[in-house]
Amino acid sequence: MPMVNSKEMFKKAYEGGYAIGAFNVNNMEIIQGITEGAKMENAPLILQVSAGARKYAKHVYLMKMIEAAIEDTDLPIVVHLDHGPDFETCKSCIDGGFTSVMIDGSHLPFEENIALTRKVVEYAHDRNVTVEAELGRLAGVEDDVKVSAEDSSYTRPEEVEEFATRTGCDSLAIAIGTSHGAFKFKGEPKLRFDILEEVSKRLPGFPIVLHGASSVIPSYVDMINQYGGNMPGAQGVPEEMLRKAASMAVCKINIDSDLRLAFTGELRKHFAEHPDHFDPRQYLTDARTGIREMVRHKIVDVLGCNGKA
Repeated sequence: MPMVNSKEMFKKAYEGGYAIGAFNVNNMEIIQGITEGAKMENAPLILQVSAGARKYAKHVYLMKMIEAAIEDTDLPIVVHLDHGPDFETCKSCIDGGFTSVMIDGSHLPFEENIALTRKVVEYAHDRNVTVEAELGRLAGVEDDVKVSAEDSSYTRPEEVEEFATRTGCDSLAIAIGTSHGAFKFKGEPKLRFDILEEVSKRLPGFPIVLHGASSVIPSYVDMINQYGGNMPGAQGVPEEMLRKAASMAVCKINIDSDLRLAFTGELRKHFAEHPDHFDPRQYLTDARTGIREMVRHKIVDVLGCNGKA
């Protein structure tokens, strides 16, 4: 099966009341763990690459590994640029074989965000590539995306119809209270479902995206700390809130921090239990398995996209 863009995938998700997992990739073991988990649950999949991941692993290596994963699993897979900072980065990914890109103009004034997004959309649509845009700003840190709590802002529902119409974007990331990174909430987590509901009324049938949606699984934080880590307690997005969002207009939920926690926790556990091991095939097998099982959990218990490939 060739790589696909997100158009039909999101249409089915919207109509079916489930969401697609967009999992960030950085190396072979992460790609294998994600795709193996999705294959076991027969789920459609978005593999997304940040600018930092492209810098770390190189575009050509990531693409070849993703191509191998598609050949190995025969799953419908979207290859997506996460938080494209400018037109040039989006163009490079489109020219390099990505089937979907995000242009993040959320830090710009409204009119400038529209102009930049429209430029990317025009280039992408001519090449059968779908485009995600963003309105509103999430707090937190993810690779090169750093937004303080003071600079974050909820999406304004009254702007979404004009933005989507004038840009022609295919999906829209909105800010309803999620946050990038592992350390999200000091108090009780709350998502603004009223904003999501109002956005979906103004954009009926339009795919909505949630960034910063890792739940910071406590068992993996505890595992990291048990085996020598020093992570403070962190409250992520409760999974029941994500399930509710997936049953509404949200068709894509981004998951990165939970993968990192699973990978790191399994590595720390392996080295604590086997301090004499130095063969990467030994400890990376455990890390890959941690990724696989985390993805299976998200697909079945949070996203609801199992059996939808």
